[in-house]
Amino acid sequence: MAERLNPGDVAPDFTLKNSEGADISLSGYRGRHTIVYFYPAAATPGCTKQACDFRDSLASLQAAGYEVLGISPDPVSKLAAFAAKEGLTFPLLSDDSHAVAEAYAAWGEKKNYGRTYEGLIRSTVVVDPDGKVALAQYNVRATGHVAKLRRDLRLDEAAPERSGT
Repeated sequence: MAERLNPGDVAPDFTLKNSEGADISLSGYRGRHTIVYFYPAAATPGCTKQACDFRDSLASLQAAGYEVLGISPDPVSKLAAFAAKEGLTFPLLSDDSHAVAEAYAAWGEKKNYGRTYEGLIRSTVVVDPDGKVALAQYNVRATGHVAKLRRDLRLDEAAPERSGT
């Protein structure tokens, strides 16, 4: 397993198929802040909650200059069904060989109900416009993760308070 990424590291580039079968490369996001989040399985309760949180926050994230890419080991067909069912409007990418997850240290040993196995570790890496890691979080919780990420990126501090909404 690769070592966990740290701020200042060069983010490993990748090209993966999205839910429509088109190639998406991290290098295509140069010049923008990009949130790359790894989730274990489409259409499971925790992953659905997390994806919907990103969906619901997408406009404000984009307004703050951030793009979102979701990566899982699911096949393209499962990602397409997940995106359609949940109305997800950001790219979901298929890492069925888990090579990208391994490069980002988001694949490794997990423990569940006393059993140890290899699998995807729910993780988020924020890549800056120059392709370097700005923030790396591992073993994140599905619920509340987007709100925590917004706090960690200090996105809510920059926005003026609105009343009556």
